[in-house]
Amino acid sequence: MYLRKSNGPRAVTLANGDVLSLADLPPPDTRWVASRKAVVVNAVMHGLLTRDEALLRYGLSGEEFDAWCKAIDSHGVRALRVTALQQYRQP
Repeated sequence: MYLRKSNGPRAVTLANGDVLSLADLPPPDTRWVASRKAVVVNAVMHGLLTRDEALLRYGLSGEEFDAWCKAIDSHGVRALRVTALQQYRQP
């Protein structure tokens, strides 16, 4: 097995003790669900990916990614569910 050379860490430990590695990241052509969005946000927050790498890899806009981060900070991972957007939006 060959490992691709990367500039950053290959794995990070999250606040709850879980280990997040590059292999845990969703594929670039993923179908977005709340748990996959949370994995990408955690990877950026803990330094596994840079914000720019995440935007480029997943084809996200800066606004979209920032909205994910804000939703998690304000209401937790449940706020990332598409069906729950209206509940967590500010009037």
